Amino acid sequence: MIASILMVQQANHALPAGYQLDEYRIEHQFSLGGFSIVYLATDPSGQFVAIKEYLPNSLALRGEGEIKPTISEEHLPAFRYGMKCFFEEGRALAKLSHPNVIRVLNFFRANDTVYMVMEYERGRTLQEMIQKNRAIITENFIRNVFTKLLNGLREVHSHKLLHLDLKPSNIYMRNDYTPVLIDFGAARQTLASDTPMLKPMYTPGFASPEHYKQRELLGPWSDIYSVGASMYACMAGSAPQAADIRCEKDRLIPAMVRWEGQYSDQLLETVDWCLCLNHFYRPQSVFALQKALTEAVEKPEQPKQHWLGQVVDKLKRRSPAK
Repeated sequence: MIASILMVQQANHALPAGYQLDEYRIEHQFSLGGFSIVYLATDPSGQFVAIKEYLPNSLALRGEGEIKPTISEEHLPAFRYGMKCFFEEGRALAKLSHPNVIRVLNFFRANDTVYMVMEYERGRTLQEMIQKNRAIITENFIRNVFTKLLNGLREVHSHKLLHLDLKPSNIYMRNDYTPVLIDFGAARQTLASDTPMLKPMYTPGFASPEHYKQRELLGPWSDIYSVGASMYACMAGSAPQAADIRCEKDRLIPAMVRWEGQYSDQLLETVDWCLCLNHFYRPQSVFALQKALTEAVEKPEQPKQHWLGQVVDKLKRRSPAK
């Protein structure tokens, strides 16, 4: 038990720069998470690629200077099952060829684990843009980015995959501002109901209520909750209240209330629609959400009148002239 706790608390060491991994040369570590490590590498032709290594630190640990991870007998079945899912995920994503989904070029086994080779994209995450360039996050920006992103998510769902960790830091913005859906680390859960599940992976604020309990209810609507939370974060500059806390005491200020008059009612209503706690009340498909995001919006010429003033005006119009 103590060993397990220590393993969770420790971070895995990355493969060293210059290491030859199959036909790829590791340049340096990109990112380190609880589930995987991502590297910048070069292929045989000298082109940059990104390589994702399956290495959950709750199940395996690689010390400094080591190449293969240490996995206890207790964690071996779970590690192997996760590795199989990661490999199958690579196989599924390699079949996808869409401009708004990261392209998987190769996947292979080595060092007692699995690696996924992806196209290297130049740009930055939507999370970085939200934090460093707030002025660019206009209504048109939100509509354009998420409409294009949903094209990619629609393709993912059509292949019976869910993302399940959709958030601004997993939306990569190319230098031309086109979005790319990245990091399918949580996509191990497919739409097949008979697929066993690994330990849940989610990000508070962006994960749907189904992520926390009743995971058998996970579906396209769960990713759609995350899309709504990501649009909300674009406006707020931070994640909305976590869904599990909302289920106990919902303190989330609806977008329609918080940004009234700053964005169109239609966009704000769409965000609130996605963020419904009951999955039945959300858009049930990416297509339904796209339709809402691409609807023409008539901008009022005059500032929007408060609802109380609208009621008074209606009463005046109904009153008989003296």
